[in-house]
Amino acid sequence: MDNKTDLRIWAKSIRKTLNLADISKNITAKIRDNDIYKNAENVMLFYPTKYEISLLDLLNDKKNFYLPKVYNDEILVCPYSKDDSLEVSQFNIKEPCTNPVKAEHLELAIVPALVVDKKGYRLGYGGGFYDRFLSKFPIKTIVPIPHELIVEKLPIEKFDIKIDVVITDI
Repeated sequence: MDNKTDLRIWAKSIRKTLNLADISKNITAKIRDNDIYKNAENVMLFYPTKYEISLLDLLNDKKNFYLPKVYNDEILVCPYSKDDSLEVSQFNIKEPCTNPVKAEHLELAIVPALVVDKKGYRLGYGGGFYDRFLSKFPIKTIVPIPHELIVEKLPIEKFDIKIDVVITDI
């Protein structure tokens, strides 16, 4: 699989076979043990879709959490707590209803991915939202990913942003 389209199809089919509840639990525990996470007060998570890792248990930690909201071609950073309302976006992703804040105060972004390679590059869903966001706001990044979705090398383009830490379930 040399192209991103085939890799996305492959990754989505693999994710449907995984026990994401157990994987999410293991990865959440590893994130909590990670020094970047421990030292960050302002953390952006993603709200999981059906076949994504859920890190929502992290919302029980004593930190300020944020979720991304897509507006035009940009990610807006919106405060989020368990009691806040969510709305379904045009991409069928749950997004916060809170007003966006400045992204500059984020210390960590936990970023979703379909596939990650051994050099720390990620393959997302193809919109480029996170790459554009991280090119403007170079903060620490973590990608949670099942070990089955780590590949040797991804096709990389000049706008792809390398992730600081990849955390897997094993």
